[in-house]
Amino acid sequence: MTLNIFSRRNHDRRQSVKRAAGAYAMAAMLSITLAACSNESPSQGDGAGSPSASQDASGDILADHNLAGKDAKTIITELDTMAVADRPTNLMASIRPTELVVANDLGDQISVPLPANEFYLSIAPYVNQTHECHFHSLTTCLGEMANAQIHLTIVDKATGKTVVDEDTTTFDNGFVGVWIPKGIDATVTITADGKTATTDVSTLSEDDATCLTTMQLL
Repeated sequence: MTLNIFSRRNHDRRQSVKRAAGAYAMAAMLSITLAACSNESPSQGDGAGSPSASQDASGDILADHNLAGKDAKTIITELDTMAVADRPTNLMASIRPTELVVANDLGDQISVPLPANEFYLSIAPYVNQTHECHFHSLTTCLGEMANAQIHLTIVDKATGKTVVDEDTTTFDNGFVGVWIPKGIDATVTITADGKTATTDVSTLSEDDATCLTTMQLL
């Protein structure tokens, strides 16, 4: 009887440890998810935008998804253009103005620096439905207009210089991603099927949004 009670207690302890580990991993993934697809701008000191204490796991996070040895621009391109059906469910990749924050479902997290003078802006135009977003998540954010042909222009408001002017197609996730200069205020215009949307964006600070989901085509 004593042995049975002792075994049961050990089993309960193991189950508690497993539940705690699972809860920690889910919390870590959730914190990245909320920071990525949210209308709030997380502060740089909340830990979400910084490398985790588990830097030794950084190679494994990237290697597990065939991303080891690749810079931020390459990783962003591969994940943002990937077919939605092929996207990993155990990987979060959140684009901040200065870094790409990557986390797995074990709670490991690393940061990969972005180019010093470039800003990655992800835009999801829509007609009927959208979602709130501040920092773009490469593996979870979905827009309404997947694989849609659009015309995109981005103009530096201070100089009047056109930094983007192209016919393009949204990715399978409904977004189109472009690299634009840091340190500018700009006007974004999208045209598709005779409808247009225009809005202003900024790349001046570390809190600026990398995810633009407010452009309704009218």
